[in-house]
Amino acid sequence: MVFDKAVKMNSFQWKKLPPAEERQLDKAAQVCKGLAVAMVARANSGHPAGALSSMKMYMAAYGAANVTPQNCDSLDRDFVVISHGHTSAAAYATLAYYGFVDAFDAVNEFRRTGSRFQGHVERMVPGVDWGSGCLGQGLSAGAGFALAQKARGYDGRVYVLMGDGEQPKGQIAEARRLIAARKLTNVTALIDVNDIQISGRCGDVMPAHIKELWEADGWQTILCDGDSFAALYAALKTARAAGRPVAVLCRTTMGKGVSFMEDKPDYHGKAASGDLYRQAMKELGQPDLVALAAEHKKAKFSAARALEPLGAALDLGAPKVYGPADTTDNRSAFGSALAEVGQLNYKKAGRTPVLVFDCDLAGSVKTGEFAKKCPDSFIQCGIQENNTATAAGAASAGGVVSVWADFGVFGLAEAYNQQRMNDVNHANEKLVLTHVGLDVGEDGMTHQCIDYVSLMSNFFNWKLVVPADPNQTDRATRWALKTPGNICLAMGRSKLPTLCANGKPLLARDFTYGEAVKVREGKDAAILALGAMAGRAVQAAGLLAEKGVETSVYAVSCPLEIDESALTEAFQTGTVLTVEDHNVNSGMGSLWLARAEELGLRAAARRLGVHRYGDSGPSEEVYAAMGLSADAIAAALEDLKKVAR
Repeated sequence: MVFDKAVKMNSFQWKKLPPAEERQLDKAAQVCKGLAVAMVARANSGHPAGALSSMKMYMAAYGAANVTPQNCDSLDRDFVVISHGHTSAAAYATLAYYGFVDAFDAVNEFRRTGSRFQGHVERMVPGVDWGSGCLGQGLSAGAGFALAQKARGYDGRVYVLMGDGEQPKGQIAEARRLIAARKLTNVTALIDVNDIQISGRCGDVMPAHIKELWEADGWQTILCDGDSFAALYAALKTARAAGRPVAVLCRTTMGKGVSFMEDKPDYHGKAASGDLYRQAMKELGQPDLVALAAEHKKAKFSAARALEPLGAALDLGAPKVYGPADTTDNRSAFGSALAEVGQLNYKKAGRTPVLVFDCDLAGSVKTGEFAKKCPDSFIQCGIQENNTATAAGAASAGGVVSVWADFGVFGLAEAYNQQRMNDVNHANEKLVLTHVGLDVGEDGMTHQCIDYVSLMSNFFNWKLVVPADPNQTDRATRWALKTPGNICLAMGRSKLPTLCANGKPLLARDFTYGEAVKVREGKDAAILALGAMAGRAVQAAGLLAEKGVETSVYAVSCPLEIDESALTEAFQTGTVLTVEDHNVNSGMGSLWLARAEELGLRAAARRLGVHRYGDSGPSEEVYAAMGLSADAIAAALEDLKKVAR
């Protein structure tokens, strides 16, 4: 497929789009529309009509953005986020026009197993900055990229392409408010207003006063003919100079250019085949693009773009040592380490900016000290967890270290899908969950996050660290800030004793991901304790020692990365008890004992954990009521020893 030279307009050099350039773009749009219909027809799957209505909007946005095949892997450029990712055929056709991908590859490989041209846009395609498909998240990603540009001191723009069917979603309202509040004037949203979604007319499915909603949240709106490149150019030129975030409402016709698709809900998600496909090609003035592409079919699929999470250039400072007399909580140890690293790198040349996101909980999650020392890097998002999860993830893909601290039930349980999308997008978010497990006693069952290990275990790239004491928390925090990839630190609320042996801190050592640290030696039994439960396990081991049972205790801080050496050693004692303030059916115990079975390890083994929703009361009382006090742990191991005999 040979296009004429693409029309780029990111310099906005013309007062109005010249007629010659408009004709050139119109001609290219017909080719792109043909490609989109051909992609869906060849795959017999996809969303052709929305791709057609969005096509000129796509071409205008990529034409206006300073993003090219040459600079799309760098950070110093503009970003384009596609929120309505199901219109991927339009995205791939547009990217072909601007030279990012080969048009025939897109037709031949669209929605094929093993291809980079997936049904919804993904970052493995150059020119796609954020994988999407779960509607309503794109504007949040745009906010994240804009925040990263601002933190890095780069004067770039962010374009977000959206559909009208997703406009009722609440996360979009959250993102609008964040962008307006942070004065991210470099964000422009383009909305395909074709008034059709899967179930029919948008106004019939769920009315949304789009213009009024955006204006109410502080945005300028521009009504635009989305089928006119001249109108799109004028709108984008106005938006560039507006000095505020702008939403361009592009009035379009679903299926524009193919008569039997135009303004018909049926073709939102249905391919044109047979005679209808041939009619579509004729009306668009194109040859049989499926057949033409087949002549250029390659033996192997075109290579996907390699995606690696960004690293960070940071001075991590010196770890703090908490001694036997120091009793503090892990969240305070995290907050202290974060503030120190933040201050060491704040506005320093050559250092990666650290942005800390907050949802009205700075005092509870201990990010307030960072906010005082690094005020311009503290992003207050208000009570908007879904938006914040996506914005923090996208910002981390835009060249900063993103830290979001929140309660476990909000940062993960509530924002699960957003964190899943951060996983899909190979982001670099540092998610700090406080108040996990039962250690938020008085708040009761709604706030006791007892499923974070199981939720995290569903992801493929996230790392999870549950520190055992303040020393390990300090070191894990510094490690996480520097280590590429999505990392979650999870911790409770209460003050903890420092784990010591012979008066010396046991965990004042380098943190190694995946290591289960033996904090007490014993030959008769072993306890594998998740995170802060190690302290109670050590107390239980002391009670057992008084009865002649010498018990090893392992502090398991990385439940998803099983330390097989420690697991094997524990099983050699003949009695193994796993202990956690997590759902006993799906937590660390289930994962580790299942792996022991796979390794052929044999011993009397049992899981001890949360078996119902917890009570509302002081944490120690809640643990006791759940059977997770030191006395209860010791009693459970004694019972298990009887089975072992």
